[in-house]
Amino acid sequence: MSEPILAVSGLNARIAGQQVVEDVSFTVPSTGVTALLGRNGVGKTSTIKAILGLIDRTGDVRLAGDRVDRMPTHRIVQRGVGYVPEDREVFAGLTVAENLRLAERDAEPRRELVERLFPDLVQRKAQRAGTLSGGQQQMVSLARALLNDNRVLLVDEPTKGLAPKIVGEVAEALEAVADTVPILLVEQNLHVVRQLASDVVVLSGGKVVHTGPAAEFLDDDDLVHRLLGVHGDHAASDDTTNTTTEEGRA
Repeated sequence: MSEPILAVSGLNARIAGQQVVEDVSFTVPSTGVTALLGRNGVGKTSTIKAILGLIDRTGDVRLAGDRVDRMPTHRIVQRGVGYVPEDREVFAGLTVAENLRLAERDAEPRRELVERLFPDLVQRKAQRAGTLSGGQQQMVSLARALLNDNRVLLVDEPTKGLAPKIVGEVAEALEAVADTVPILLVEQNLHVVRQLASDVVVLSGGKVVHTGPAAEFLDDDDLVHRLLGVHGDHAASDDTTNTTTEEGRA
């Protein structure tokens, strides 16, 4: 078996003095999609941010065997870690083209890939990102990461708040991308998880409570209900309304 592209061991993280990630350990294989699951507020986004060094953390994080947890965020990104944040975070006052140009870090950005996956963005390159629909903004957020030659992608809630048709388009784009780069995906839509993921890591209370094959987990309705609060392939957990939880803030 090949070495995992990402290995997290004993990860702990705090926000404003409150512990939000507690002794989290898991690996991300060098191929395919690994889904990071859990109810709202359990620490999924915080785990992603802790891996990147965006919040205070301790523990061991290795990228292809090399420790990166002592590096600042920009150095981790330069090592080939792409990040698609929750809530898109596009530069609303800049055009689509300007948003993409700012994201380029490689000498030869993969513009052809982005144009093939997101042809609508080509037509809207002169449009200000703040005037795009939520789905179009998500495409910009994904495209920014895909412009660069990443070793792994960290993608946080890419289908959140999107219409079903756009959810399908985002899932198809991620499926195409996963053929070339491994992905750690935070996702509440279990239909999308079933479509994309080969493995799952489930968090509860900031801790890992389950790891294993995605299909095996999703087929165990009792386990899914106990850990996520839903049955089978329902789109989200039973507490997905906006609340002032850690997951919403971090």
